[in-house]
Amino acid sequence: MDLIVRNVRLADSRAREPVDIGVAEGKIVALEKGLPGEAETYDAGGRLACGGLIETHIHLDKGRLNDVLPPEIPEAGGRKIAPVPYARKFKPQITEEDVYRRAEQTLRQCLIHGTTRVRSHVEVDPWMELRGFNAVASLVDAYKWAVDLELCVFPQDGLTNLPGTDALLVQALKRGIAKTIGGAPRYDTDRHAQIRRIFALAHEYDLNVDFHLDVGIDPGELDVLLVCELTDQYKLGGRVTCGHMTKLSAMSQADLVPVARRLADAGVNITVLTATELYLMGRDTDHNVPRGVADLHFLSQHGVTCSVSSNNVLNPATPLGDCSLIRMASMHANIAQRGLPEELRECFAMVTERSAKILCATDYGIKVGNPADVAVIDARTPEQAVAEICRPVAVFKRGRRTVTWHPPELSKPQ
Repeated sequence: MDLIVRNVRLADSRAREPVDIGVAEGKIVALEKGLPGEAETYDAGGRLACGGLIETHIHLDKGRLNDVLPPEIPEAGGRKIAPVPYARKFKPQITEEDVYRRAEQTLRQCLIHGTTRVRSHVEVDPWMELRGFNAVASLVDAYKWAVDLELCVFPQDGLTNLPGTDALLVQALKRGIAKTIGGAPRYDTDRHAQIRRIFALAHEYDLNVDFHLDVGIDPGELDVLLVCELTDQYKLGGRVTCGHMTKLSAMSQADLVPVARRLADAGVNITVLTATELYLMGRDTDHNVPRGVADLHFLSQHGVTCSVSSNNVLNPATPLGDCSLIRMASMHANIAQRGLPEELRECFAMVTERSAKILCATDYGIKVGNPADVAVIDARTPEQAVAEICRPVAVFKRGRRTVTWHPPELSKPQ
């Protein structure tokens, strides 16, 4: 063995005693207590270990945009903002080098908080062209030592109503880098036409699908029902994800049950971007502001695969954040009012094993034969990690140490 990570507690069983993880040639080859062998050793001291945290929905190309854009001022001195149209007018002046710099800073923050796999949405349009795509694509190889970075190319500002965007999408897809295609139908004059075109391209290029969908707090019309229909038609069950889905938060449980069952039957996953929903939803009122955060636990109970992710970080749509997925999981538990141990454990699963399923990652987790991706977290259980927002103390990618945190110490005066 090349590496032995000793004394870890695995997330899948709170009763299990600490075990050792044996690693050879970048893969896990043994899982047992008291592994013999002379190898590089890391003693986790009974801390929690998982296969790394997984970011299923982040915009690296728009990370830290607030570093270069003036702040957006709410309309007429009120609370309404429109971050997508606001950022659009600055796109022509954004360079590939600038995107790379900001995306790299954002990615590095993900890494130091224990993330080992990332799906980054990257937008293309006639203003941005492929500069953002090229910049983030460059990070795939530059950081493969620390993270599996997957690109989801999508039209943020419209598709059927924005000449030239379709050609840019196809141009990006022909490079063979993107594994996923997405969409944002709410910015298109023909939402359903965009959804159908995205599915057609996914079928043509054998891609996963990941939409920004059903944003708002009026559930009168749900585009996700068409997504379910097309998922069935193209036989893409398990490979389709819808992010945001804030309209689900405005539905009664009785009304939500058939929608949840339809999602589960079709194999359509849901990702909630808690920080962004809280920042953007309900800005048309100054009291009793709706949260706009769908209850993922309720959806999960009806068979829907769900994840929690960061979305935007330090940009007009979400001017806060540090890329900590454990913080996102804890925030979601707080907002969804889920504090029981099993509920907190499920929140942890929504940034680990559930997220792996959304990324169709069949080699995820601390299991013999899998890549030796290990995040050691300063907690004993998943529920403690979420409740206390515990940070990682060490991260390994394919058996090589990529991150080291030193737990703080109190210095008592002598």
